[in-house]
Amino acid sequence: MPADFVLKAMNTAHRALLKVTGGRVGYDAMGMPVLELTTTGRRSGEPRTVLLTAPLEEHGHPVIVASRGGDDRHPAWFLNLRDEPRVQVSIQGGPRTPMTARIVTAQERARMWPQIAEKYTNYAGYQKRTDREIPLVVLEPVSP
Repeated sequence: MPADFVLKAMNTAHRALLKVTGGRVGYDAMGMPVLELTTTGRRSGEPRTVLLTAPLEEHGHPVIVASRGGDDRHPAWFLNLRDEPRVQVSIQGGPRTPMTARIVTAQERARMWPQIAEKYTNYAGYQKRTDREIPLVVLEPVSP
């Protein structure tokens, strides 16, 4: 499975691509919108930002996949939002918006996962690599 430094390097390269192209390239990956998720570090309390794809929308809200490439461990960003669900999200280079990250229920996942795995087979492959059930997270706007 990918080492932390590899994942960070991939995120750094992705950010560089966005910067070099002025955002013309990099906000779409394999037909999925790319978003920037900022969580609060569960140990540091500092903001932590990653670029992720959103393979599904649920009632107009992006759904992200905590796959970590099929690793047996959850990604750090997932552990952060599990502990503090208030996040900031920028969708395809748009403004940062306060949102609440909600881990989907088993019933919701049973409905959503087949849609994701059928359309984006890389996610199906990730699930086959690990015994852990890969969580799905819905990013919902903060209610006024």
